[in-house]
Amino acid sequence: MIAEFGQEALLSIIIHIICIALSWWALQSLNFEKFLRKNRVFQARVLYVLLAIVIGSLVSEFLLNYLTWSQQLPLMMN
Repeated sequence: MIAEFGQEALLSIIIHIICIALSWWALQSLNFEKFLRKNRVFQARVLYVLLAIVIGSLVSEFLLNYLTWSQQLPLMMN
């Protein structure tokens, strides 16, 4: 039982990191220069990181919830 928790934790970490990296990659395609002030490079980078974390976390939570729910569906048949 403890091994299952460890596997689930590892899967969650991997999916979170992949989704955050994917959202970071996707955010690079947007042109944010119109919305940012000049000479605020550090703040713009922090904004990119925070947006990537927020979007990636939301997507990964959805995927993990979907996985959990799909595993619970067969229990309805019992």
